[in-house]
Amino acid sequence: MIVGGLAQFQLVHIHPFVDGNGRTARLLSTLCLYRFGYDFKRLFAISKYYDQDRPAYYSAIQSVREHDMEMTGWLEYFVDGLATQMLEVQERGTSAIRRDVLLLNARGLGLKDRTVDLLAFLLDRGRGTVSDCEAALGENRRTLQRDLKVLVEQGFIREVGSGSTDPTKYYEPVPDKL
Repeated sequence: MIVGGLAQFQLVHIHPFVDGNGRTARLLSTLCLYRFGYDFKRLFAISKYYDQDRPAYYSAIQSVREHDMEMTGWLEYFVDGLATQMLEVQERGTSAIRRDVLLLNARGLGLKDRTVDLLAFLLDRGRGTVSDCEAALGENRRTLQRDLKVLVEQGFIREVGSGSTDPTKYYEPVPDKL
């Protein structure tokens, strides 16, 4: 892993090209990681971590130059970036597995495919109004209202709003079910 960080810094440091040094350095770093067995299957790009706080990225690179080419600060930043991205991939994977298990459980209860599709929509969006569901799924409003009621009764989702005619009412997955 350290070799990837060193390779990335060295290419950025010598800055051999007029344009594209950063992209090429990240590509070289990724190649080094792959060669040492870190096969991420394109699940993340370290660039996303750098883009979240560009000044920190440039500061980490500049700190090496300011400290007589001492690489510790840069390598800590590089490894923190990889760890952050790997945790994000793990969280997305865990969330996807939970979603699939929840949908299987819903099917196991004998819910109609249409109702399970509605649940999947709400899980993916995080919440939705009847109108949102109607637009996305192309189902009749009354049918959706019945399906939403079933999902509420089964405890998969909850209704958030002050009353049956509240225009701000929406439905969201119950966190305990996830």
